[in-house]
Amino acid sequence: MNSKIEHFVADYDTNLSAVDQFTSDKKVTGLIQEAWSIIIRNPLFWVSSVIVLILASMALFPGLWSQTDPLVCQISDSNLSGSAIHPMGTTLQGCDVFARVVYGARPSLAIGVMTTVIGTLIGVIIGTIAGFFGGILDSILSRVIDVFYAIPFILAAVAVLQLFQSSDSIWKVIFTLSLFAWTSPARLMRSAVLGVKQQEFITASVALGSSQFRNMFMHILPNSISPVIATATINIGGYIVAESTLSFLGLGLGSNSVSWGQDIANARDNLMTTPSMLLWPSLFLAVTTLSFIFLGDSIRDALDPKGRR
Repeated sequence: MNSKIEHFVADYDTNLSAVDQFTSDKKVTGLIQEAWSIIIRNPLFWVSSVIVLILASMALFPGLWSQTDPLVCQISDSNLSGSAIHPMGTTLQGCDVFARVVYGARPSLAIGVMTTVIGTLIGVIIGTIAGFFGGILDSILSRVIDVFYAIPFILAAVAVLQLFQSSDSIWKVIFTLSLFAWTSPARLMRSAVLGVKQQEFITASVALGSSQFRNMFMHILPNSISPVIATATINIGGYIVAESTLSFLGLGLGSNSVSWGQDIANARDNLMTTPSMLLWPSLFLAVTTLSFIFLGDSIRDALDPKGRR
């Protein structure tokens, strides 16, 4: 039995090239543009950013928030819980708590930010070198990182600060914290570089004749730095807490300095009689730390392609 098979053939004048055409009105965006479009839709980013901006204005322009000198005290106003002149009360010496909280933001934020910048810069350099070149250099640097990483952070800072007891400068705290703040960024950067340098676009770049240093600075470093930036934002809050802890132990800023940690240390003996002395600097310290943590989480979620929905 014969069966007739029909073939359907397009007309001769049909434009078959249209089948391979693809048109899209979607604008091509880079990593930064795409991350920004994600982060601006995160309400946690806006809340934490507003709080950080307020704290930054207190640190940069404390006179806009309080006209009272935090070091000028009236013993007659000792241990006030709150009044029209002193809304947050006074200390045992009669110092205005609100003024001390406002002016205490400057050293706390300065130490947190500067420690993060210095530690992250050192960590990025060491982590990039270790991950990119590999071999014996990677082994040596990795062991150095492990040794510093294994040292208890606060305990090491306490030991180093014993050498600077006569100084009241914030740079002694920044220097001490930076000595041990680079290990975490270095480990993270090394891991990111090891992953990026195995990507196909790096192989293609080498095949096209790109040099090692060009690959490192133009391709590997920009594509590895994102998680380090996000983690560094979170670490700012941790270093502010570390400074407050050292000041609480009497090893941070001097007794004549104004800082949240120093005020918390001074308030521990008057907790039952004047709790406001401890409440307000502790509250500002907690809010500052949480704001930087939430801000860092928002940035990390936006820069992490695996975490996007």
